[in-house]
Amino acid sequence: MTKEQIIQNFDPSQPGLADATIFGLPFTAEQSEIIIIPVPWEVTVSYGAGASEGPEAIFEASFQVDLQHQEFPELWKLGMYYDQAPEHWLKNSDKYKSLAQPIIEALESGEVIENFPALQSDLDKINKVCAELHAEVKERVLHWIKKGKKVVLLGGDHSTPLGYYQALATIHDNFGILHLDAHMDLRIAYEGFTYSHASIMYNALQIPQITKLVQVGIRDFCEQEVEVVKNQGNRVVVHTDMDMKAETFEGKTWQQQCDQIIAALPQKVCVSFDIDGLYSWYCPNTGTPVPGGFSYEQATYLLNKLANSGKEIIGFDLVEVAPGENDDWDGNVGARMLFHMCGMLAKNNGMTVGEKIKFNKK
Repeated sequence: MTKEQIIQNFDPSQPGLADATIFGLPFTAEQSEIIIIPVPWEVTVSYGAGASEGPEAIFEASFQVDLQHQEFPELWKLGMYYDQAPEHWLKNSDKYKSLAQPIIEALESGEVIENFPALQSDLDKINKVCAELHAEVKERVLHWIKKGKKVVLLGGDHSTPLGYYQALATIHDNFGILHLDAHMDLRIAYEGFTYSHASIMYNALQIPQITKLVQVGIRDFCEQEVEVVKNQGNRVVVHTDMDMKAETFEGKTWQQQCDQIIAALPQKVCVSFDIDGLYSWYCPNTGTPVPGGFSYEQATYLLNKLANSGKEIIGFDLVEVAPGENDDWDGNVGARMLFHMCGMLAKNNGMTVGEKIKFNKK
């Protein structure tokens, strides 16, 4: 059956098909415009766990997302396909996460890892397997891009997009990252892990094609990260939550702040969205929650303005969603943010997503 025939026969007002891909859509990978690569990985987590279960939680919750999106009512017709992650990704995440915990515990006790040959050996193994993951992610991303697909990444912890950025850097010689997060993630080899979730943006800055990093919502950072920002000069722009809230208290609107954020970005932009950038009630089970943040609507407003700004969105990642033991709230929020971000990407890239639905308010 052709894609056009499937669209004609599919009723988007009914519940998603249980045997379908993400959001209950009936399309194959070949029929889908957007490929979502899940990376269930959290080897270096040092506080809360669960991010490796995030992609599956989002997938399961996606079947409850209504497909009539107010901003992008025909988005579903483009097709979004949930790729199959290699089995060894999750197996290695579990295996090497267990090796990482004694290293973290030793550091928290004030020990020097170099004095413990067994722990140093395990640390070396972890750094090696993390590098291998990023190489495999890069290869997977390029596989789908070469087939003409728009590709996005769904983590996992925040270390997972590095291979994604490396893949984009082979195609684009100049792009920036719009980074929504509670944390700077600019630590250098945090706790000895070269590819720590807390080091993703430092590692991203080692990619020369990434010429700008604009951070939004930041409210937790260390001295080393401040030094990294200062040493990078104009390459890194930081909008802390404290500064942004103070501006709003003094009369600056969110619209004005969004215009300022977008103006600092280069022409080509990749969005990195750590779910803990939101207020914690949206993501109560995320690994490293911090008081403060922005609302779901503030985030989608910023993303919509970026989509309509004339900048070119070349991709995005959504990370650090962790499901709760007794509820699927985090997965629900993650699924809806993923759907919106797919709409942002599609609209920005000239795909047909329909006209925004406006209601009579008389």
